[in-house]
Amino acid sequence: MFAVEIYAAVRDFVFNQEKSRREAARVFGLSRETVAKMCRFSLPPGYTRTKPVEKPKLGPLLPVIDAILEADRTSPVKQRHTAKRIFERLRDEHGFAGGYTVVKDHVRLCRARGRETFVPLAHPPGHAQVDFGEAIAVIGGVRQKIHFFCLDLPQSDACFVKAYPRETTEAFLDGHVSAFGFFGGVPLSVLYDNTRIAVAKICGDGRRERTRAFTELVSHYLLRDRFGRPGKGNDKGKVEGLVKYARSNFMTPIPVAASLAELNAMLAERCRRRQDERAGRHAQMIGDRLAADCEALRPLPAVPLEPCEKRGGRVSSTALVRYRSNDYSVPTAYGFQDVMVKGFVEEVVVLCRGEEIARHPRSYGTGVFVADPLHYLALIEVKPNALDQAAALQG
Repeated sequence: MFAVEIYAAVRDFVFNQEKSRREAARVFGLSRETVAKMCRFSLPPGYTRTKPVEKPKLGPLLPVIDAILEADRTSPVKQRHTAKRIFERLRDEHGFAGGYTVVKDHVRLCRARGRETFVPLAHPPGHAQVDFGEAIAVIGGVRQKIHFFCLDLPQSDACFVKAYPRETTEAFLDGHVSAFGFFGGVPLSVLYDNTRIAVAKICGDGRRERTRAFTELVSHYLLRDRFGRPGKGNDKGKVEGLVKYARSNFMTPIPVAASLAELNAMLAERCRRRQDERAGRHAQMIGDRLAADCEALRPLPAVPLEPCEKRGGRVSSTALVRYRSNDYSVPTAYGFQDVMVKGFVEEVVVLCRGEEIARHPRSYGTGVFVADPLHYLALIEVKPNALDQAAALQG
């Protein structure tokens, strides 16, 4: 390939000095075809192929490679073919006599054509994205899995993170109420994945039928709900990134706290400290950009939403009400009556005809008996022989 200086000299000789191409070929010692090419291009164009490279050995087997890669789309990620494995199958099953490199190059090009590309997004102030993540923590000396709620404001990259024992309806609601209180306002819209906590059904036209609890949240705070495509986490890439960031920065090393409340106080403080940092290519601090988000947020309602799951129930003959596989006691006078159970993150409240009749600490076990001994005292007065064996009085 000729240097750029030779290109410039030949083109100057022909176009500025108005010499012939034949003379340029004689003066510079070049062929007339080379001089003609230098007159067509201002810079060396490099080698360009006029037709695709022939692959006499691999060519007949290209449909086999395409079929393997197509089948891989529905296979588990860790059980998909590598280029080396495809080469081995071509050699052993189809008698391929070529080399590994030509197979590897073709597989790389095929996979590059199939990769998804993305559109850069702009995020106006006042909008949010929500998701849950999982991590390990030591709470009260017990190593356990926690589920943490994340709300991200993409315009400013400000975040809110709160941990819960489980990813449940009440945790989902409580996370919103806590996040709105943290930022002092309600986002104009919130983008979600298609979690069953919020979506009861995806209709054929793409419309979502909300669950009752999620409908109450939307109605109370008047926010606009938006949903990503099923299975496409990149539709809400900001909060997906926040989940990874929170796990690797807020929860590494594994957090240790005396209680979940103490852990959440630590997470809230980390969220505030992050506002003094920069994110991405922005020159401003997160906290400075947060001002535009806060200005766009709607004001909080006078009374926050009660973050609980509501379920109807019936008191059993043993004065128990079941909620999420556990039994909670009520006064024996309410036996066989219909009640409303409110499941909060930390408590279970039982109401009968709108009146609270029992309140217990929430249990996240299975088959747990949670009782208040006072609920059974009136009945034990009538049946004193049950005193020694009453489960509510053990211990």
